[in-house]
Amino acid sequence: MLAVSPARTFPDWPGWARVTSYVAVLVALTMVAAAVAVVVVVRRPLAQVEGTIGIAGLSGKVEVLRDDHGIPQIYADTSEDLFVAQGFVQAQDRFFQMDYSRRASAGRISELIGASGVRADMAERTMGWRRVAAAEYDLVSLETRSHLQAFSDGVNAYLRGRSQTEISLEYTLLGLGGLDYKPEAWTPVDSLTWLKATAWDLNGTMDEEVQRARLSVNRTPEQVSELYPRFAYDRFSPIVTDTFGVRPRVAPSFSVDPAPLGRDNGVGANSWVVSGRHTVSGKPLLANDPHLQATVPGPWYQVGLHCRSLSEDCPFDVSGFSFAGMPGVMVGHNTRIAWGLSSLDPDVSDLYLESVLGHAYLYDGKRLPLAERDEVIRVRGGSSRVFTVRSTEHGPLLSDVSPELSSVGANAEVPSGAPYRGNGYAVALAWTALRPRPTADAIFALDRATDWTEFREAARKFDVPSQNLVYADTEGNIGYQAAGWIPVRPNDGAASPGAYPVAGWLPENDWSGKFVPFEKLPSVYNPPSGVIVAANQAVTGPDYPYQLAGSPDHGYRSQRARDLLERSITEGDRLDVNDATALQLDSRNPMAPVLVPYLKRQLLTSRYYADGQRLLADWDYAQPADSAAAAYFNVVWSNLLRLTFHDQLPESLWPDGGQRWMAVVSNLLRRPNSPWWDDSSTDGVIEDRDSVLNQAMRDARDELTRRLGVAPSRWAWGRLHRLELSNPAVGDSEGSLLARVLDRGPYDVAGGNAALDASSWDAAKGYSVTSPPVMRMVVDLDDLDRSRWVSLAGASGHVWSDHYGDQTPLWVAGRTLTWASTREAVAEATKDRLLLIPGR
Repeated sequence: MLAVSPARTFPDWPGWARVTSYVAVLVALTMVAAAVAVVVVVRRPLAQVEGTIGIAGLSGKVEVLRDDHGIPQIYADTSEDLFVAQGFVQAQDRFFQMDYSRRASAGRISELIGASGVRADMAERTMGWRRVAAAEYDLVSLETRSHLQAFSDGVNAYLRGRSQTEISLEYTLLGLGGLDYKPEAWTPVDSLTWLKATAWDLNGTMDEEVQRARLSVNRTPEQVSELYPRFAYDRFSPIVTDTFGVRPRVAPSFSVDPAPLGRDNGVGANSWVVSGRHTVSGKPLLANDPHLQATVPGPWYQVGLHCRSLSEDCPFDVSGFSFAGMPGVMVGHNTRIAWGLSSLDPDVSDLYLESVLGHAYLYDGKRLPLAERDEVIRVRGGSSRVFTVRSTEHGPLLSDVSPELSSVGANAEVPSGAPYRGNGYAVALAWTALRPRPTADAIFALDRATDWTEFREAARKFDVPSQNLVYADTEGNIGYQAAGWIPVRPNDGAASPGAYPVAGWLPENDWSGKFVPFEKLPSVYNPPSGVIVAANQAVTGPDYPYQLAGSPDHGYRSQRARDLLERSITEGDRLDVNDATALQLDSRNPMAPVLVPYLKRQLLTSRYYADGQRLLADWDYAQPADSAAAAYFNVVWSNLLRLTFHDQLPESLWPDGGQRWMAVVSNLLRRPNSPWWDDSSTDGVIEDRDSVLNQAMRDARDELTRRLGVAPSRWAWGRLHRLELSNPAVGDSEGSLLARVLDRGPYDVAGGNAALDASSWDAAKGYSVTSPPVMRMVVDLDDLDRSRWVSLAGASGHVWSDHYGDQTPLWVAGRTLTWASTREAVAEATKDRLLLIPGR
């Protein structure tokens, strides 16, 4: 270290030393200034949670009380003030998410992220989600319009006078990338468009229709059907078991066997309710956990909406989960009832092959004009794109914007005597969500319902997306109601109506114009069993007169929940909230008891390869994050699917390992010489079941050695099965500095495909979690303040907020938060108090 003599003075320093000292000071000051600037920039958007704010649109004072996780409980004197405040508070926490979502659903994401968003924008514009939402605004009640407008006024009150850097760090980052952007005012139609996007996410039947059509090009119908097994009523219970030709099972089975099942992209939900006859408190317990994409911020937003004095003009005292950009509460409880949702998964869409020539298409022997409109897509950093949307009476021509559907139109099988196909047929989409319906009315009706009758009237309005609704009330009643606008097809009696694209030029393939009457939709109230489980499985027995679920989940999750509940009841146990939350965390792999016996019988000649097999000897089929056996089994499963199907299916249709593929393989295990086992790329060799299983076990051992180490003691399922929460602003920048700032994870997690703890993964891509339970809730109808909830991420969408991802560690650990809802409990839990007052 250099020392300066005290006798020396600064003027005597050499020139270079003087310059160096000035530079050092300048660098230090610059670094301090930069650090201060960064802190200011990242903290500027954080929500004000204390003090007083004057906002336009309020008629009186509104309190916003937040707990130590930043979850807001809002108290107002009028419904209008309540929803103005909800819009303001939600925009404080989540506006970038709201803005991004509305642009994505309106086909305007290219304006934010550039050319990479054009293809998605063209698809959304072709379907016209926002155009349909605008038409729906004219159909909803005046009361719903008032709530939507009040929410919009609150959002806009927050935006007024704020720069982009004050709204969200994401805007600052996009601005540094050259984006010149000012968020637009929020409108009621922006909120309604969200319902279209949600319906699309839950429309799995169209995907299967496309898959079947592509497979049928070089496969027989019988071969295709092997990959889409049907629901097995002899092994799995539908939701409604006391009517429509299905009797309750004579005795509960406490294990889950394999059976045919439906689509398996991981999106779904568990929901169930138990009557007070089987609970500690003597009142019902209701549980719900939807499974969606893993994002941060998460899709759900926890909130309480409370009228200080309940009246006809202000009837809301409700708490639960809303979606960012949507007023009201989508799922939760008020002071009298609780409800949960899961997808009914009905077949509400069909693909029509259209014979198009020029600007016309063929229908019933006549050429009819196509409906056409031009759409302009503005692209950040590039030129605008103009394209024409074409539609028939059936719906928009998605083949114009989807290479996959264009391929379907070029190769699909058609009946004899079909018109000349030229370069192929166009493909149109008929879908209930593209027909305006006043579904938004249902949300507010649910929020203020006080009993079963009012709950069913609210469900009557829940048209799109179609849902299973489970119900419980403080009087001790439980129930289930199927809800949705479900078309009646002329061929409803056929084996698989809507399974393949149909000829659009034949009128007999059109929808009848009728829809299943609400009074005919399945419903049950206080069933003798005292248990209702709705987890995307078949709703009714095979004798039900209408087609509901097109490809239902065939019940691994639902039957596991039902079996565990029935076991507890049979043994005389009474359930409490802790039992209910524990059930949501059950990680048992339903494929394991089917496949493991075959794996144990394989002869592995070396100790090295037998190491993994020995892990299965006493495995209980659970999949905690630290399980070596679960790691080995799931890697075997992935390799088994690769060896069996990758040679015979196009890459885009490779098995993801979900429920449908568990059913397919379960059936194939009983056919050791099925052609599916044979590797078509090996000449002169015919593989059978056991050779594939043996090779899968060897390959799994090698893969685990590469990934986790030679010693099985180092193997753990969570080291492979990792949860990463991605922020939409990151886009395709995975691994970038932006991703490191905005994304969260990875976390080692339990669960897996088809388990109650449904942290799904895609075997064709790896072991990372794709769609976990994005929230968990359990409602205790005896004491609502004993209820529990947790979100996948946190209340805030601001990366530097303490609440950006503060619930994720709790979620990973299987823990939940106290859910305060009464005024006394909320007051006790309050950490921050904000007062909103009328202002200009």
